[in-house]
Formats: sequence, C-alpha cells, structure tokens
Amino acid sequence: MSKVQEHKKARIFIAMHYLELGGAERSLIGLLEALDTQRYEVDLFVYSHQGELMSAIPEGIRLLPEEPAYTALERPIKDIVREGHWLIAWGRLKAKWHCHRFMKRSGAKDGSAIFQYVADYTTPYLPSLQEYGHYDLAISFLTPHNIVRDKVDARHKLAWIHTDYSTIEVDARREWPVWNAYDRIVSISPAVSEAFLQTFPEAKDKLIIIENILSSAAVRQQAKGADVSSEMPHEEGVINLCSVGRFSEAKNFDNVPDICRRVLAAGVKVRWYIIGFGGDEALVRQRIADAGMEDHVILLGKKANPYPYIAACDVYVQPSRYEGKAVTVREAQILCRPVVITAFPTAPSQVHDGRDGLIVPLDNAGCARELATFLKDHARREAMQQYLQAHDFGNEDEARKVEAWAES
Repeated sequence: MSKVQEHKKARIFIAMHYLELGGAERSLIGLLEALDTQRYEVDLFVYSHQGELMSAIPEGIRLLPEEPAYTALERPIKDIVREGHWLIAWGRLKAKWHCHRFMKRSGAKDGSAIFQYVADYTTPYLPSLQEYGHYDLAISFLTPHNIVRDKVDARHKLAWIHTDYSTIEVDARREWPVWNAYDRIVSISPAVSEAFLQTFPEAKDKLIIIENILSSAAVRQQAKGADVSSEMPHEEGVINLCSVGRFSEAKNFDNVPDICRRVLAAGVKVRWYIIGFGGDEALVRQRIADAGMEDHVILLGKKANPYPYIAACDVYVQPSRYEGKAVTVREAQILCRPVVITAFPTAPSQVHDGRDGLIVPLDNAGCARELATFLKDHARREAMQQYLQAHDFGNEDEARKVEAWAES
C-alpha cells in the first residue's frame, strides 16, 4: 500500500538527524510544539530514532518510520559495513579523502567541512522520500541540507543555520550550491546572519530570521517536574552556578575548573554544576582534578529535563567559546535566573548586557574577575531577576513565519 494519502490540510515535512539533548534539538521541539496541527499536517523524519528528546515529540506530529540507510550516516563505518551499507560506507570514505585534500590545500584546521563532503558523497545512495507524497513546505533543520534538497518533493523548502560561521572553516565553493537550492535560508539571529554572509555574501537575498522557538509556559511547567535538592543542595553562604550543554570545544567546559578556582580565590564560595554529555567529558574531569576542584565543579551527567536544575540554581552561566544562539540562555531567562555569558562573537545578540544578562570576558582571568564581582553584588543580581520576572522570553509566534510558507 502506498504511504501517500489524501489530505486537506497543508503539509509540512521536517528533517532532523536525531533528537539527542542539544540546543538545536530543543529548538526543533519548540517549533513542533508551536505549529498548529489543527491546520497543518506535520511529518517529522528523524534519520536515527535515538536520543532523550524522542519522547518529547508533541502529540499531533506524525513521526515517519526510520529508514535503515539513513541511520548509517553517522555510525561507525565498520558497523554499517557489517549491516550491508557498502555504498554509504564507500561514500563516507571518499568524503574523508576529499575533505583531507581540501584541508591540506586551504590550510583549514577544524575539519568542519567533512559534514558537507559526507553529504555530497552519500546522499546519492540514500532512498528517496518522495513516497510520502508532495508537501507544501519541507524544512531541513540542521546542516548539511542535501537530503531535503534531493530526496523530498515539496513546493517550498527552507534550510536552517544554527552555527556561527565565523568560528568554522568550510568549503564554501562546495557548500553554496546546496544552500542556493532552497527558497530561503533561515537564520536564528542577526549575528548569525552577519557571520554567514561573511562566508556566503551571495546569500543576502535568501536570508530570513526565525528565532529559536520556546514556550514560556512549557519550560516553566517542566521546571516543576522534579525535586533536585539532593543533587544540587543549597548550602548557607554558597552560590550555586549551573551550565548546560554538550562537552565540546564550543561549550568551553574544560576551562570551567580554572575559572571556578579563580572565583573561589576572589573570596566567593560557589559550586558549579554542569549538566551534559559528550566527547570532551574525560578532558573536563582531568581539568577538574588538575585544578583541585572536585568539591566545587560537579558533573551531573545527561538530563532529559534540565529545567528543574536551571530553576534551582542561583546564576546560570554559559561559558562558551562560540555559539549560534544558545537555547539554554533563553530557557534560564524564562525561569528568571540571572544569566552570565562569555563574550563569544554572537553574545550581543543573546542578551542585553547588564539588563537581562551579563557578558563577561572569554579569557579565564577576565571571566572569573567579572563573574566574582557580579556574584558579590546581591543588589545587581536581584535587579536582573526582577527584570526577568517582568518580561516574557517565550516566542511561539515565530512559528507563524513557518506556517506562512506552507500557505504561500
């Protein structure tokens, strides 16, 4: 039986790699929650049905079946060879070789270009998704965007940027034809747009802004979901800090132990709780040991619902080296937690410095100095909290911009 059915509603297709804990993934959940499923039929295609946020897919969203070939895009090559995905394995090996040549030729160091190379050399071997019929709008929510471009039948197509392109090295010549195939390129902030245009100036007329979508009511409701006092106890005279994110170069958690050590040396008693997971966890643990911060930097691990922890802290800190636009910062603002972020390139688009958040230097010494000063100033923290309580940081109306494309 064909998977195509007759539908009266406008149809929206959304593609995502997986639903692990992360900012882009939470942003997708926010979009799904805000879309009007009474007016639109929304199909979600997740390449690999894994991650804690799979259970957060809202009612009314149709999760399409997992396609085995798509799960082979990021798993170990030896595993997918055993499963018979020879062509995809071959495509990934070719991608690695061509990307290495690009890096050698261009002097690129960070390897970010590999994702586009993998997409270019594997997408031809993936099965078509046109059996699901014609859509009014198809969305590719995370790079690379070859799959929605090549495998989905839709009247309009949108591709999202979640990355600060000033911080990565890509093969622009190879990547631009993929972006250019879309009706519009969706940026999550003006700063992200500006950085993107430095790499792709020809994208100027295609860029639109749709901010990461968050529901204040949903965040606050989930914050009531658990008592975390046993994991994050409050001790007289100790200020509890909290950070959430993947253990990666971008999040800069490896520098937290040294920053924390400097804050303590400035005479401020703190415990810094970090919620997350990722490849750099061993590095962070080593840095904690090296700094002697075992009693002050506490790793709480992966949490499907981080909101009770954010709500329970005294100050939320985002110590990142770079960000597109950190969803966790807005979540902390919704929960009325004073926010401190480092001066990564897009930081000014994230908070109004001194009003709904504080921007501190990115270097460890400067970060610790200004963080300690802020923590000592109870009146300033109280004023920021009152400002946050008086303002709504939810923005479900951003979903109307998406729906408008399905109607056009």
